[in-house]
Amino acid sequence: MPGLVKMKKYNWKDSNMALFGSDLERQVKKASALGEPAWKDAGTQPGLQIWRIVKFIVTEWPKEDYGKFYSGDSYIILNSYLEGDSMDLKYDVHFWIGSKSSQDEYGTAAYKTVELDTFLDDKAVQHREVEGFETELFRSYFKEIVIMEGGAETGFRHVEPKKYKIRLMQCFGKGAKVAIQEVPLNKCSLNSDDVFILDAGTTCWQYNGNNASPFEKARCMEFLQNLEGERAGHCKGEVIDEHSISEGHEFYKLLEANEAATEFEEVELPSDKKLFCVSDASGKVNFSEVKSGKIEKEDLGSDDVFLFDSCEQIFVWIGKNASPAEKRNGMTYAHVSIVSSERNIYLQYKYNIELMFK
Repeated sequence: MPGLVKMKKYNWKDSNMALFGSDLERQVKKASALGEPAWKDAGTQPGLQIWRIVKFIVTEWPKEDYGKFYSGDSYIILNSYLEGDSMDLKYDVHFWIGSKSSQDEYGTAAYKTVELDTFLDDKAVQHREVEGFETELFRSYFKEIVIMEGGAETGFRHVEPKKYKIRLMQCFGKGAKVAIQEVPLNKCSLNSDDVFILDAGTTCWQYNGNNASPFEKARCMEFLQNLEGERAGHCKGEVIDEHSISEGHEFYKLLEANEAATEFEEVELPSDKKLFCVSDASGKVNFSEVKSGKIEKEDLGSDDVFLFDSCEQIFVWIGKNASPAEKRNGMTYAHVSIVSSERNIYLQYKYNIELMFK
């Protein structure tokens, strides 16, 4: 898998934090949420709903494309469900950030996710997802996750042989949980443990590595069949095996003709765990670091919201007596903290304290 792509630096001075947590800020958010056309039918019945951010606008993502994402875009995903015998819907809302999504797009996705939670009367659990590092909960919504380069405007259904962008996709995973992600278009991307699809528009090859699992092969075969169906007979699929393909095969020739590899910048994770607090005890919402190093459950208090940075993951924990202002702003501060540190890591909101310290 390629390394992480550095995200643009976030300038704290670009954010007006003065009104965070105030009644005015809450009223403005609620009014904005009620006026957002995209939320009209959001969370009205059990099921999955997905939107993509297009030039600051929340646009509905086609249901037939659920599970397919572009690295140049940002998305909002809402899962509405019933639990037990209760008829009250529960919600998980995720915003997914593509590795090449612009700051405008992922900033809008983050803001609109909070707005959607406001629209749902603060009942949603919010999650931040980053391309290639999605949570198990997020992955559970889809039979497969397909991540492609570019934005949705570079769609893959309409096939014009002379204009089509050739793509190499890697199919990988453990057990039945399989993901499909676009990788650099060259032979160096291949390995013996996974399955790959070379999509040349009118012809697609499924390359089975010698050690690829039956789940990966089956999922890629299904993906290949779906491509053929979506392109209405204008795409022919072919399955090839690593041990039997010749060096002169057209599959290799296409890869050798596109040897320009994509470079990625690695981001080093910090080594010290940190605990932050969101509190309005002073009459104004403040965000501050309270401890670093060894963090224990006893360091949390019931009256505030805490951000626990475990270096690999950030948890937003809400004390049972936390004020509405503190609850509303925990996710906002957590997202800004991640962006400013240039790390692509998990963000879990309203999290169970026992799981935080496992």
